[in-house]
Amino acid sequence: MRSGRPYIAGMTCTDMHDHSHAEHEGAALVRAARGALTDAGEQWTDMRADVFNALAVNEAPASAYDIADALSAQRGKRVAPNSVYRILDLFVRTNLANRIESANAYLVNRHPGCRHDCIFLICDKCGIAEHIDDDRLTEGLRGAAGAAGFEELKTVVELRGVCAACRG
Repeated sequence: MRSGRPYIAGMTCTDMHDHSHAEHEGAALVRAARGALTDAGEQWTDMRADVFNALAVNEAPASAYDIADALSAQRGKRVAPNSVYRILDLFVRTNLANRIESANAYLVNRHPGCRHDCIFLICDKCGIAEHIDDDRLTEGLRGAAGAAGFEELKTVVELRGVCAACRG
């Protein structure tokens, strides 16, 4: 349900039927992430940039340990996983990354600054995670939660199975 309208830093998708934003890649993704983080009043440090870049190259969710190992090899000195966890928590709070709860791992948000409900399809064989938007499902969940008196919801749905590539 993407219209191709360009991403605007700090944009919030208020109409849950309209996911009109671009999914960024490469340098454009890093620029969008940096803009969203600084718009949130946070600094874009070298370490945060390195963690973001390490996360962005993964198609499958990555753990803090995976990222710490990659950065340790890149920097030639040990990077502590707890430092990476703190940065990943900041990225989740500022919508630069999503936490895949069932895998205790993280996936970069390819449209930082745009908040909306998330549905993840996670392959149990190769580990890849695909993000999709389906408002019919999340509106039903929001409606049920609202009827139960819950507000300020962040809807994240994870479905596990086997992807088409692994089945083929």
